[in-house]
Amino acid sequence: MTRVSTVIDAFRRRVFRGFSPRLLPALVVTATLLGAAPVDPLQAEAERLAAKILIVDSHIDYPEMSKATDDLVKGILGHFDFTRAKRGGLKAAFMAIYVAPEEDAKGLAVQTANARIQLVESLATRWPEACALARTPAEVRRNAAAGRLSLPMGMENGAPLGDDLGNVQRYFDRGIRYITLCHMKDNQLCDSSTDTSATWKGLSPFGRKVVAKMNRLGMMVDVSHTSDETFTQVLALSKAPVIASHSSCRTFTAPGTFGHKRNLSDDMIRALARKGGVIQINFGSSFLGDDYGKHGVVADVKDVAAHIHHAVQVAGVDHVGIGSDFDGVGRSVPTGLEDVSRYPNLIRELLKLGYGAEDLEKIFGGNLLRVWSEVEKVAANA
Repeated sequence: MTRVSTVIDAFRRRVFRGFSPRLLPALVVTATLLGAAPVDPLQAEAERLAAKILIVDSHIDYPEMSKATDDLVKGILGHFDFTRAKRGGLKAAFMAIYVAPEEDAKGLAVQTANARIQLVESLATRWPEACALARTPAEVRRNAAAGRLSLPMGMENGAPLGDDLGNVQRYFDRGIRYITLCHMKDNQLCDSSTDTSATWKGLSPFGRKVVAKMNRLGMMVDVSHTSDETFTQVLALSKAPVIASHSSCRTFTAPGTFGHKRNLSDDMIRALARKGGVIQINFGSSFLGDDYGKHGVVADVKDVAAHIHHAVQVAGVDHVGIGSDFDGVGRSVPTGLEDVSRYPNLIRELLKLGYGAEDLEKIFGGNLLRVWSEVEKVAANA
């Protein structure tokens, strides 16, 4: 080991024991005086933590991509592949089994959902050394210990359930572990935040049965995309904690905007936390501020950190996580969070805000895994 690296390592152990940002300049000065290239110790620590933390992203839309059978190892498309996931420290990526309202209107909801589930299953078959399916938090942890990326699945839009309650069990058996009840339009389960029809004034009678069935099975109920009335009714009805798999904070967006409709208000975030649930912050620029997503203007990684910090201040650090919406938000990903290799940049911003390793472990996966486990316990005791 060289003299420079020895000194850096010694300073690193001192600086990051309990983490004291005010000591960081000393490391830079010392390394420079010894002839080393300037270093960013905060980034180095962020990358170290990303490798250590069991990072769980609750919403990645890879299965809907038209070239989803391309080689995930080479990293040639979109925001997600195995190479970049490993570089960014991602340990579990919830694959979104997304069904567009337009596909539902054409009678293609079941066909689309089944094809996308089969695609995720094929990834685990084709690259067993790189990834594996995961149906429980315990499997996520085992896969991580073995160096495999977990691919649990969540269904985005309950349209494939049709009007058959038995389909909840059938999709659970296929590996679906949460259902986002609706998407951009009202459906047979509930009203959507971005539809003005207010078909059911919240949950439909069938939607109420679906929530109860999900509780009995141990499937997480996801209120991203639902109307405020649906949100309130779900929290009142569910016997288990509830998640918002890819929503941000409404306080940053103006009434009437897309982000405002899709995000959660502070009161909603508090209510979700009282239920024991978690809000998973979306990375899409249009969710992060009114000036973003227009004319190619995108947000910055600092904006995502600001949403996380605000949600923590509102609900506590035990009720906030990440649900990037990678591959679902197109080119509106923030600067510094362009793909799954960039989670360390977000960790760095939160380190700057004073977050320590224990809190970061919660935000980047621990909280969602806890909720998932609690949902399983409710089912076991039903």
